[in-house]
Amino acid sequence: MAAGGLFLTAAALAVVKPSTPPEPLYEARSTLDLHPLAAPGAEDEKAPFIAQTRIRSGDTVEALLQRLGIDEDGLLPFLVHDKGARSIYKLYPGRVVQAALDEQGALVWLRYAHTPGTQGDGGYVSRWLEVRPDGKGGFLADERSAPAQAQLRIAEGDIDSSLFGAADEAGIPDAITLDMVEILGSRIDFLKDLRKGDRFRIVYDAYMHDGVEVGSGRIRALEFINRGKTYSAVWFKAAGDSGGYYDFDGASLKGAFLRTAIKFTRISSRFGMRMHPVHKRWAGHKGVDYAAPAGTPIHATADGTVEFIGRQNGYGNVIILKNFGKYSTLYAHQSRFAKGLKKGDRVQQGQLIGYVGSTGWATGPHLHYEFRIDGRPVDPLAVDLPVARTLEAADRKAFAAVAAQYRTHIDFLARIQDTQGAPQVAQR
Repeated sequence: MAAGGLFLTAAALAVVKPSTPPEPLYEARSTLDLHPLAAPGAEDEKAPFIAQTRIRSGDTVEALLQRLGIDEDGLLPFLVHDKGARSIYKLYPGRVVQAALDEQGALVWLRYAHTPGTQGDGGYVSRWLEVRPDGKGGFLADERSAPAQAQLRIAEGDIDSSLFGAADEAGIPDAITLDMVEILGSRIDFLKDLRKGDRFRIVYDAYMHDGVEVGSGRIRALEFINRGKTYSAVWFKAAGDSGGYYDFDGASLKGAFLRTAIKFTRISSRFGMRMHPVHKRWAGHKGVDYAAPAGTPIHATADGTVEFIGRQNGYGNVIILKNFGKYSTLYAHQSRFAKGLKKGDRVQQGQLIGYVGSTGWATGPHLHYEFRIDGRPVDPLAVDLPVARTLEAADRKAFAAVAAQYRTHIDFLARIQDTQGAPQVAQR
């Protein structure tokens, strides 16, 4: 099944047997502004004709007006000289210009959505330039804005060549794709574990304006089938907590280790025996090297306390975190550390702790990462990572209600696949 996405609206229909509980079916639709039907004998007021075009590379304002069918004396000089209309000369390819024309072809209004979505404290806001006739043979230009409408979006994708390729095909923003990697990073190694045929289904907050997605918010639920195994995540905020992700069984995803400390890089040297690149002799390699450009951010793979921060022989600039129980992690060859970080500080999983460099015994910029159990390095790509804690009993009922809501959305996508002949996937 091709990747795709739907927006959930307030409308829902149900066709069920009387003996079964109602099952909601969600309708994907866009909203059109339609002129109401006139009463018999009443004069029908004509609605304006709306023309729209997308800006192309190399476009001019004059070319846009021609494509929109606008032939207004004095409009182009007004747009050139009026200070209030200056934003129309910052033409961003892909953005939209609209015009409303009456039945004689006269301009009702011209709109340029130059800033379709900017994030503020209350969500996303869309900004546009609007030009209208002033009724005296001239024109008026105003900068306008409106809050984007929050909607819940459900989408799915099949991995063919890459995660980002599948997400793009489904119309999922890059920010949401990166969040997906971060949320399930303790369960899936997105550098080496993905396979063709893997599938994901996702529910997230989207911000819409005039039928266009202008921004994204939080992932609400996620299901990822990797190598036939299903992984899940649900956002839940317990009483007195800041909120976090749990699988559908209620196990917290926070507290388990992330597989990697750098987003989207490549492994340049694995754990085990190797020819040392500096000393030119066979020696045991106690960690995994991740090649990345100098300055790439390094993140803690789990909660912990800074046990050591500074320079240490061949490791160069290194941080050692004491995590929990018998576990600790080491991050070497850094160019610099996160500002203000010092020995004894507590860090959280995913927190920035430093930047990739080539200090110490290194022939190029990379991160040397060690995973230690009782002080002994083990292969972080092969070891079974610690299992996270589960929800407290008092929060389980509230979590179950939230999880059931998003489970319905995920299952809705699965039913669509089933009816279209896509292979069925066992749910965990």
